Amino acid sequence: MTDEMTAAAAVPPVEPRQPRRSEREEMLDGKLYDASDPQLAALRDKAADLCSRFNALPRGATAERAAVLDELLPSHGKALDVLGPVFFDYGCHTTIGDRVFANFNFTVLDCAPVTIGDDVLFGPNVSLLPPMHPLRWQDRNVREREDGSTYDYEYGKPIVIGSNCWFGGNVTVLGGVTIGEGCVIGAGAVVTRDIPPNSVAVGNPARVIRTITDADASVYQDYAR
Repeated sequence: MTDEMTAAAAVPPVEPRQPRRSEREEMLDGKLYDASDPQLAALRDKAADLCSRFNALPRGATAERAAVLDELLPSHGKALDVLGPVFFDYGCHTTIGDRVFANFNFTVLDCAPVTIGDDVLFGPNVSLLPPMHPLRWQDRNVREREDGSTYDYEYGKPIVIGSNCWFGGNVTVLGGVTIGEGCVIGAGAVVTRDIPPNSVAVGNPARVIRTITDADASVYQDYAR
C-alpha cells in the first residue's frame, strides 16, 4: 500500500449531520440516509410485492392491473398505460401526469422524487435512476453496528421530466437531471445532465444534436396523404 493509500484509509468516513429527522425525510431531501431503516425497508417491500403482482397479471386483466397501479403509484394521472414488467423502489415517490405510456421493463428507483409530465412515452428498458453513492469508498462501504447488523449511507437526486417527451429504448436517466418539455431522447442514451426543451439528445453521455421546430412537421406530409 502506497503512502497516499495509507493516508486515505486513515481518513474516517463522513457521518451524517445531527440531529436527524426520519430517514425517509432525510432521503427525500437529498441528504445521506440509512437505506436499512425499517420504515424504508417496509415501503420497498410493499412496492416490490405490488410490482410482482402487476407483473404476474395477464395483459387482459385490465381492472386488476389498474388497481395495482393505483396502489403502487398513488400520484398518477389519468389514462396511464404500462405494459410491464415494471420495477419501482417505492412508487409513492413518483408523480406521473396524464396519458403516460411505459413499454417493457420500466425501472424507477425513486429514492428521490421523480416527476413525469403529461403525454410522455417511454420505450422498452428505460431506467430512471435517482440513487447516488459517495465517491470515496470510506463513505460508501457497508458499515457494522455494535449488534453485528450492517448498513450503508447513500443519497438521491430528483429527476424531472417535462410533458410531451419521447424516450427511445434502453435510455438511462441519472439523478439530478431535468429534461425539458417536448424532448426526444434517442435509444441507448445515458442522460447525465439537463436537456433543454424541444431538443433531440443522443449518446453516452447524452448530448443535444438539434432543436425540434415546426419545420419537422413537413417530414410527414407524404405519409399523411
